[in-house]
Amino acid sequence: MNATCKDRTLALAGVFQAARLTQQLAREGRMDLPAFTTSVQSLMIIDAPGTEAVYGGHHGLKLGLGLLRDKLEGKTGAGDVEIAKYVIAMIHLVGKLRRNMDMQEAIRRGIEAAREQVKFFGTAADGEGAHPRLIEKLAELYTQTISTLTPRIMVNGEHGHLGNPVVAAKVRAALFAGIRSAFLWHQLGGNRWQLLFSRKKIATEAGKILRGTA
Repeated sequence: MNATCKDRTLALAGVFQAARLTQQLAREGRMDLPAFTTSVQSLMIIDAPGTEAVYGGHHGLKLGLGLLRDKLEGKTGAGDVEIAKYVIAMIHLVGKLRRNMDMQEAIRRGIEAAREQVKFFGTAADGEGAHPRLIEKLAELYTQTISTLTPRIMVNGEHGHLGNPVVAAKVRAALFAGIRSAFLWHQLGGNRWQLLFSRKKIATEAGKILRGTA
């Protein structure tokens, strides 16, 4: 896959989007539905011809692209520290995942199994975006694989939401999608130094993608 700045920006936006979705679910018990649907569906794309194909284009990454642009431009808001914590944690865990070939293979097999099973799930009801059974399967796979890596991602939120099995499964699916995007980001040449020294370049690229000029 020929990596460009646009490719890396899209993948990094996927990480930021997953962090925001995790926060929404844990704090409010709800999420941006189009963004969540795009993130979950990105998990099902194992071998894609290009980065945009992973996300079905860039429109489903609007939440992540906007967040990425704003934060790297220095705009602040409530919950920024929490989002940054999730982003850093996902990128850190991917470093461990990349060295664990057995886990990578287990994830691939699990995703392939979920892709086969989703054919029998049918379509999701209006307002759900992704089928509840698919979310449940992805959450189980996350628990069996990524969740065994240390340090585990600690999610902060309202007990009433995190104690709800449906919301908890969506949180795990969102984090799983973020890990997938972080893994892709690394594959495309992304690294932590870029977040420090190429902030303006990445923010500008995210803005261009949002405007449809990239």
